[in-house]
Amino acid sequence: MPRTIPIGIAGATGYAGQELMRLAARHPAVQVTTAMASGGADGVRTLPVLARVWDGDITPLSVDRLVAETEAVFMTLPDSVAAEVGPALVARGVRVFDLSGTFRLRDPAQRRRWYPATPGFVEPAVYGLTEHCRAALPAARLIACPGCYPTAALLALRPLIDAGLLEGDVIIDAKSGISGAGKKPSERTHFSECHGSVAAYGVFAHRHGAEIEQELQRTVTFTPHLVPLDRGLLETIYVRARRDVNEATVTTVLEQAYADAPFVRLTGGTLPEIKHVAHTNFCDIGWKHDPSSGRLILVTCLDNLVKGAAGQALQNLNVAYGLDEATGLL
Repeated sequence: MPRTIPIGIAGATGYAGQELMRLAARHPAVQVTTAMASGGADGVRTLPVLARVWDGDITPLSVDRLVAETEAVFMTLPDSVAAEVGPALVARGVRVFDLSGTFRLRDPAQRRRWYPATPGFVEPAVYGLTEHCRAALPAARLIACPGCYPTAALLALRPLIDAGLLEGDVIIDAKSGISGAGKKPSERTHFSECHGSVAAYGVFAHRHGAEIEQELQRTVTFTPHLVPLDRGLLETIYVRARRDVNEATVTTVLEQAYADAPFVRLTGGTLPEIKHVAHTNFCDIGWKHDPSSGRLILVTCLDNLVKGAAGQALQNLNVAYGLDEATGLL
C-alpha cells in the first residue's frame, strides 16, 4: 500500500478551508491529522457541515503543532497571518500550499501595493497553476496557489499568448458567486444587497488583475462582477487574433496545450456554463472566432471553491508527491 501523507489545514473554518476538508477527507493518499482556525486565540470548535466527513475538532492555530503532526500544510489564512506562518513552516521542513494571495506576486512593489500587510520574504514560491507548473512542483517547498479569477483567465489565455496568436488589448469580463468574497460578512455580500442584482466592483483596483498581468506579461483590462450565486465563476474574454489565425489554429493550440490535462475541458463553439462545473475541479473553455475581424471571444468557467481554490491545491499536492493528478478529485 502507498504511504499516507499527513496533512494539516490552517484556516479550516472558511469556505475554501471547509472545501479542502471535504475533499481531503476522501482523498485516498492523505490523512488530515490537524485542522486549525485562523488564529491562536480561537477556541476549539466543531463544524456541523463536516459531521461524518471529518469528525475531529478545529483547534487554535499553532505552528509548533503543525510541524509536529504534519508533512504538508494547506493555508487558507488572512494574508498577514500567512506571511508569518508560511515561511516559519517551510524553515522547519513542512511543505506549504498557500491559498491566500500572500506569495503570488513576485515584484516587491506590486506586493506592497496589493498586499500591504505582508512583509517581504526570502523563500521563493512556485506559482501553482498546475497545468503550467507541473515540472516545478516536485521540488517546491512553498506553492502559491493562484486566485480563482486568474486561474480561469490564465488557462484560457496562456497557450494562445505563448504561441503568439494574439495581438492588441486583453479585456476580461468576470463574474463570480458570493463565496468568492470569503466568509467574513459585509454589506456588499448581505443577501438583501446582492439578491436579484449584479454589480461591478474593484474596477482598476482588484489584486487579481495584477496577478493576471504578472503571468501573462502584458496589460489587461479586468473587471470583476458579483452575481447572486453561492459558487461558480464565468469569464468572457475579448481579444484579437492575428490576421493569419483561424478558428482551427486556436483549436489546435488549445488541444495541444491541454492534451494531458485531466481537468481542462475544451468545449469549442459550445460555450460553457457555471452549472457545468459547479462542485467539480474542471475548468471549461469555449471560444468563438470572427474571421472577418480577427475578434476572438473565449468563455471560461470553474467552481471558485474547487478548481479556483481547494481542488487546485490538492491537484498541486498530487503532482508534487508523484501521485496521479486526478487522485481524490474525480
